This record gives sequence, C-alpha cells and structure tokens, in this order.
Amino acid sequence: MSNQYRAIPSVDRVLAHPVLEELLRQYDRDIVVDAVRVQIDAARSAVAGGADAPTTDQIAEAVAAESVRRWRQWPVPVINATGVILHTNLGRAPLSQESIEAIANGASGYSNLEFDLEAGQRGTRHHAIAELVRQLTGAEDALVVNNNASAVLLGLSAIANGREVIVSRGEAVEIGGGFRIPDVLRQSGARLVEVGTTNRTYPRDYAEAITPETGALLAVHRSNFQVVGFTNNPSLSDLVNLAHERGLPLLHDLGSGALLDTAAFGLTHEPMPQESMAAGVDLVFFSGDKLLGGPQAGIIAGKREMVAQLARHPLARAVRIDKLSLAALHATLLHYLKGEAMQRIPIWQMISAPKEQMEAKAREWADALGPVAEVTPGQSTVGGGSLPGEEFDTWLVSIRTEGKTGGADAMAAALRQQATPVIVRIEDEHVLVDPRTVLPQQESSLLASLKEVTAG
Repeated sequence: MSNQYRAIPSVDRVLAHPVLEELLRQYDRDIVVDAVRVQIDAARSAVAGGADAPTTDQIAEAVAAESVRRWRQWPVPVINATGVILHTNLGRAPLSQESIEAIANGASGYSNLEFDLEAGQRGTRHHAIAELVRQLTGAEDALVVNNNASAVLLGLSAIANGREVIVSRGEAVEIGGGFRIPDVLRQSGARLVEVGTTNRTYPRDYAEAITPETGALLAVHRSNFQVVGFTNNPSLSDLVNLAHERGLPLLHDLGSGALLDTAAFGLTHEPMPQESMAAGVDLVFFSGDKLLGGPQAGIIAGKREMVAQLARHPLARAVRIDKLSLAALHATLLHYLKGEAMQRIPIWQMISAPKEQMEAKAREWADALGPVAEVTPGQSTVGGGSLPGEEFDTWLVSIRTEGKTGGADAMAAALRQQATPVIVRIEDEHVLVDPRTVLPQQESSLLASLKEVTAG
C-alpha cells in the first residue's frame, strides 16, 4: 500500500506534462495547480480504497478533461429537437437576428441608455421601450423590470403595501420554480384576501370582500394549468367596473404576454395585453421571454400615474432590467410594430409553420438517416407556462434503438454529448426528433450528429 502512495506523481511532475501546456497558457497558474491537487487528492483516496496509483498521464488527462467540463464557455448552445417551443430549461424564447444584433451593439461600447441626446442631459432607460409598449397595447405608460415576478412584486408593493388585495381562490396559484402568488403578496407587504372557490368565482364575491382596508383587486391569468368543467370566472370588464365603482385599481397578472392572437394558429385564445388595456385594467404585468418572443423581462403597462408610482418606488431600482435585455426587447417589439413578428421572431415562425412543412423536413432527415429512421405524425407544444394542455400537429423523425447498447436512453445521452448538444424526447424506446423547434442554422449540425450517433 505504501508503495502505491509513493507512486502517485507530484504536482510539479503533472504540471510538466505536455497535456497541460495549453491550460497553463490560457489560465492562471494557481488555478491549474489547484485543479491538479484535486486530482492528486482523488488519487490518494482511491489508493486508500485499494486501487492502484494512477500514472502521470492519467492524472494530467483527468485535469484536462475536468477543465473542459468546468471552464468551457457557458451557457452552451443546444439544439432543441423536443417540439417544446418555449422550453424553460433550454432558455425559453430564442431571439430574432435583429435582437441578437441589438445586444451586440449595446455591449460593444457606450450608448445613450440613460442619456437624452436632444437635451444633452440625463434621461431614463425606459423611455424608448415605453413608447413602443404604448403603441402596441394602448397603455398610457409602461415600465420594464427584470422578470414578471418582479413586475408583480413591484406593483403590489407600490400600490397595496399594508393593505388588502382581493384575488380569486382559483387564481392564488403556483407557477414554475415554486413561485406562488400568495407568497408574492406577503413579500410585497399586502394582505391576501381569497374569495370564491377553486372552480367558481363571481363579481359578488369580490364585492362582498371589499373593506376600507382594501388596496386593490388582482386578477391572475392561469397560464400554466386549466380548470375545466363546472367553472365560472368574472370577466375583466366586470372586475374593472366593480373596482372603479369602489375607487380601487384592478391589477392583472397576465403572464405570457401574447401580442398576436394565438387562435389564428389553431390554438386556444391567449389573453393579450391590449385586451386588458381596452377593458380598462389599471396595470397589466407580462413576461418578455414567453409568447412575446423576446428576452427575459417583466413588462408593466397601464395608467400613467400608477406607472409613475411604481417607477418612484425604491424596489424599482432593485429589480431594474439591464441594458442588453432592454436592447433585445426593443428590437423584438419593433417586429410587432412593423407587422413582421411571424416572419422574424423564432417562436412565431415555429407556431405558424404548417404541418406540411414539418412533414417535408422530417422526410428529408429520415431519408438521410436511412432504415433506422421513419416519419410519424406527432404533437408539438408551446410550453413555458403558456397555453397549458395545448398541442398542435407536427411530423417527427422516429429513430429505432433496437439492438443499440443502452437503448433510447443511451442514444439520447450520446446526442447530448455532441459538440452542439442535441436534446430529444423518448417514447416507447424510440428517439423522437421534432423539426418544429430546430432553428434553420442548426439543421446541418443536427443531421451530422444524428448520423454519427445512429451509425455507432
């Protein structure tokens, strides 16, 4: 055993190995030394367990492999072949080329982020975005923060801190990541008052709950689940009328923020910010990276005096959006203003793509892969906490895995280890590839990876 300990190479000996020359050129020497020591410590633990001491080659190669895993650029671009358009784990909405260019322009040097070029003095980072949101939604003013959860928190903190907020029991919901409306209310300093039942709430339920302590009525769009059957929910107009009769604001947490009518694509109609404004809602909150198709952002639109109240609140600084997200959001909103969202925004290209186009693409890929692949009908989904339960027709490349070591799970794992990882779904030991969510510029890489993995 002692001989095995003595056989473990020293730090200096490993550092002198040719495999680590490039690492030492790229990274601080102390960082590489620490990485070598980690591997040597692991070797000592292995020897203590009865293993033979690794060679210098083995330790150097382990350091190099671990450095690639830990220090490579992040996040890594992946190919989304799952058919889930707004895949939360894969970064939700991919950006348009114009939005990507806007980020690069904003990052490459100084900009007029908070500088009024005409007046030659300090300006606001919200002015340009607010102008576009006003035009697109009919709101009097708008404010942007870092995500929709922050938008709701800021709204409640500024409007109803220390007061009651009335919400339907069926809308006091939890969304992704354990984010719960009741928890947000508590963090804002407001007091939650639930009314109605899980499946049925009426305007009178809100009316009977209003007291001198009430600060606002809150409507929450159930964007990530459905309640079906014996149900009732008051219309926005009913809630607006009630709130304004009692001198209260109506706040609307809309969630996904579709500016195009999803019903036009054969999907259930998703409530739209412009509809909230037309109904008379005082403030509406929605996301930038869901059905809007832009970067992560929380957009607040509504009455001018209320937006100003939120902008003055100390929390607004804490949840402020960064300049690169603002640049991408501005470019995204311009697509809607120009009437080109379906042609330029990737998620709307995916949603609007006809199933015949998906079939042609699937057949092209299956032919390239040979007998191991076939084309089958399937379903794509919007995902990302939008349009729950909604699916629409697509065509899939179905890859058989009989006779392959490890089956479908092993093939999916091998695809994830490609230079550009490929994420697929598995059904009945078949690997399924949905062309709907594969970006055009990634098609050749996808096909090369599929050929390599299926040939193995």
